[in-house]
Amino acid sequence: MFAWKDPFFRQLFSTLLLGSVMTVPAWTQSPDGNQSVELDSNTTIRLTSDMADQWAELVLHGVDTEFPNKLSLVYSNPDQIGTPQEHFPAFYGCFDWHSSVHGHWVLVRLLKTHPEMPAATKIREALSRHLTAENLKHEAEFFARDENKSFERMYGWAWFLRLAMELDSFEDDDAVQWRGALEPLEELLVERITAYLPLLTFPIRTGQHPDTAFALGQVLDYARARGLNELEELVITRARDFYLADTDYPVQYEPSGHDFFSSAWNEADLMRRVLSPEDFASWLDAFVPNLQQQLTDGTISPVSVSDLTDGKLVHLAGLNLNRAWCLQSVANHLPKQHPLVAAIRTNAREHLVAGLAYINSGHYEGDHWLATFGLYAISGVGQLGPNQ
Repeated sequence: MFAWKDPFFRQLFSTLLLGSVMTVPAWTQSPDGNQSVELDSNTTIRLTSDMADQWAELVLHGVDTEFPNKLSLVYSNPDQIGTPQEHFPAFYGCFDWHSSVHGHWVLVRLLKTHPEMPAATKIREALSRHLTAENLKHEAEFFARDENKSFERMYGWAWFLRLAMELDSFEDDDAVQWRGALEPLEELLVERITAYLPLLTFPIRTGQHPDTAFALGQVLDYARARGLNELEELVITRARDFYLADTDYPVQYEPSGHDFFSSAWNEADLMRRVLSPEDFASWLDAFVPNLQQQLTDGTISPVSVSDLTDGKLVHLAGLNLNRAWCLQSVANHLPKQHPLVAAIRTNAREHLVAGLAYINSGHYEGDHWLATFGLYAISGVGQLGPNQ
């Protein structure tokens, strides 16, 4: 396994990713030797059709794998106890509800962008079987119960809205049916978000699911795509309340041992959605005042996973991908003449290569979710308009 903080490997990957050496490896490799994505002669990292098909097969396996499963439910009476599929006839696989939701997002995205890939027929069949009006009505009824008002708040909610956005821009007869099936739960979650955000006194800053900044970024994208002006204004107001005055973030304390998010960079990824490039540059300078040094001294550098079979430790593979998409979005939003743009992009590419290497490792602990983070990072979907 690569020692990402070793200066030799940092220099090697910086050289490859900057394009100084044209003999770029044809493929990145996972720790088990599986091909992941292609690096072309210009070191552009892109998902090939073959790899899209492999990622699709990975997710297709997961969405129909009911066990093992982590339900994390509150029951108010014994009659409510049931199997994952009894509770969630649409999103019962992939170990937990949110992973199933964003696994379905992967399938929709890949079907839309790679419609001729071999797995396309299987994807269409799986989505038609899972995303039915009856299944989603059942799930909406589950979420509507009072004891479930905080279930998957707000990480799973955010990914559900991302799935809805993806289907909105998919001009396909089946997609219209799938999109319509989401509406009952979608309406309920928007109501829950609207009620919850004014009550949230402080943001949740964590490297795992409850992180507020990640969810707000997704909800803001959704509100803008759907033209929901009141929801958009609510999210912007809360983002400013929570984060506008932040300074001197202790980025050197990240990551914690189980992190798949960088709370710092999720926050920056949110604030670039809220502020103009010039205001964002000023905010970032105060937020991470030593960024120029920390980008190159190992403080903000890719991390390795010590045990791919440990469901918590493998989170660090996702951290690399999360940092990659956040750093890239930060670089893209800064003014073009900003002195750190090139260094931030180089750091983002290093994280992307490191994270992609763990996808399709053969271990379900990571394989049930990592393709989502890989596709989100490599596609730049969080920076695209609603019709992309």
